[in-house]
Amino acid sequence: MDTSAAPGSGVGVAVDLVILTLHEGRLSVALVQRGEEPFAGTWALPGGPVGEHEDLDQSAYRVLENEAMIGEESVHVEQLRTFGAPGRDPRGRVVSVAFMALGADLPAPRRGADVADARWWAVEELAGVELGFDHREVLDCALERARAKLEYSTLAVTFLPAEFTVSQLRGVYEAVWGSGLDAGNFHRKATRTPGFVEELDRFAAPTGGRPARLYRAGTGTTLQPPLLRSGEESA
Repeated sequence: MDTSAAPGSGVGVAVDLVILTLHEGRLSVALVQRGEEPFAGTWALPGGPVGEHEDLDQSAYRVLENEAMIGEESVHVEQLRTFGAPGRDPRGRVVSVAFMALGADLPAPRRGADVADARWWAVEELAGVELGFDHREVLDCALERARAKLEYSTLAVTFLPAEFTVSQLRGVYEAVWGSGLDAGNFHRKATRTPGFVEELDRFAAPTGGRPARLYRAGTGTTLQPPLLRSGEESA
């Protein structure tokens, strides 16, 4: 992973990827440990320079496939923000376009040739971990985007398999928001919001109690009214 421009080449353009999934029930982000300076030994987001014949989306999907072993069909990808503060890369002026990628049960990140390690980090464990470049700011921006979008969109289903229970869906919200939700209120909201989920005529494998109904993602993209992080509906 090298997000720099060559020395003397003017302003470089790169992409950085914030790849989020639920790993062992916790919101997790894919990070690589840099094997080279600058920031050797520190953890950073996967990324790299935009290729001469690539547009930004192509570059982002290349990083997903080459450095994270994730195909574009496996994730929801959206452009997050552009980061271009002077000094963000000590080797030269680099403007980075950050993307956010969300997916269900994603594979372990790939350890590339120029990194020492690569793995999922639970977001809650990163409070005291130094990230290279300005990747802490990039990560925080992506987390807030994801948390906010769960309030007014159906994006939460992106973290789930094709068939899921309402309890699993609630678990996504609790993991991303970092707080518990009332099970009954959430079930009513999820099942009564048009286009959010579609009920199936199947049940999950029993785990000792009453089997839970299975659902799949609905055709809607927005939640009306929004589901606030307090667990209540907006007025």
